[in-house]
Amino acid sequence: MSALFACSKCFSRHPFEELSAGQQLCKECRGSFPVVKCTYCRSEFQQTNKSSPSAICKKCEASVKSYGKPSACGYCNIIAAFIGNKCQRCNNAEKKYGPPVTCEQCKQKCAFDRKDEDKKVDGKLLCWLCTLSYKRALAKTKQTDSERRAHLKLASSSHKKEPSKHKRHQRPDVTKMILPTPGQDGNEGGGPPAKMSRASVAGNNRLVDIHDPNSSDHVVAMTQLRDRIASLQRAISLKDNMLLTKDKLITELKAKHFTSENELRSKMKSNMNDHEKKHEILSQRIKTLQKQVASLSKLATNSNATNKKKTVASNIDVAGTASDSDDNDSPSPA
Repeated sequence: MSALFACSKCFSRHPFEELSAGQQLCKECRGSFPVVKCTYCRSEFQQTNKSSPSAICKKCEASVKSYGKPSACGYCNIIAAFIGNKCQRCNNAEKKYGPPVTCEQCKQKCAFDRKDEDKKVDGKLLCWLCTLSYKRALAKTKQTDSERRAHLKLASSSHKKEPSKHKRHQRPDVTKMILPTPGQDGNEGGGPPAKMSRASVAGNNRLVDIHDPNSSDHVVAMTQLRDRIASLQRAISLKDNMLLTKDKLITELKAKHFTSENELRSKMKSNMNDHEKKHEILSQRIKTLQKQVASLSKLATNSNATNKKKTVASNIDVAGTASDSDDNDSPSPA
């Protein structure tokens, strides 16, 4: 009987093949609360809420509420730099192990040398994301190998249970046998599976890692594209709102200009009418005043003529009286 292993959540015992890699969860726990990757820090966590579609861990969610959306890390390019230009993982590793070095898998300067050969993955110095991808690919190959072995074991046991026929087996013709190609599996005859060398396992892991959709480079690029699309959509919505507000402002200004122009025109018309009325009144007044001046000038000339006549007549009278008095005062002849 094969050994049973406990689930890390419900502690029920299951075969090792039925447990998930990493978290060691059974099928029920995986179905009820699946293990997902955080969108920002790329760490795996148990999703406790099915209704929320966002795959963000609690730590990153609290950081988003406190510091806002993060930017890309300057070392590993993960969208998890909440404070500064480095994520928390790279910041702590830099404080502990010194500046980063080049990763042998992704060729980025995001791996930290721990000065320990046991910490290296297959003798290589890898970054955190490449280490996760390597372990994931290794777990997949182990799972496929275990499934293949179980299938071969069942096939061999069923083959043994078949009744043996007391018949002489005919030897196959060696000249007519088809040699297996290097791409075919050599374990189809029911024998034990051939052991794979470490180099072949590493090659398979690299192939799986290249075609893995959850690879670090693809995930970082997808998150960057999602953030860029979201930022562009926000910018477009802001520009649309700005255009709408400007259109409203333009219509309001046009309405104000139209009303002010109408008011000015009506005011100009009223002022022109008032001016014309005042002009007519003043012209009539000028005419009346001119008539009065003409009449007064005529009266003045008439009065001057009468006064002159009166003075001449009075002068004549005075002269006559003076001559009479002279005649009376002169002596008579002896």
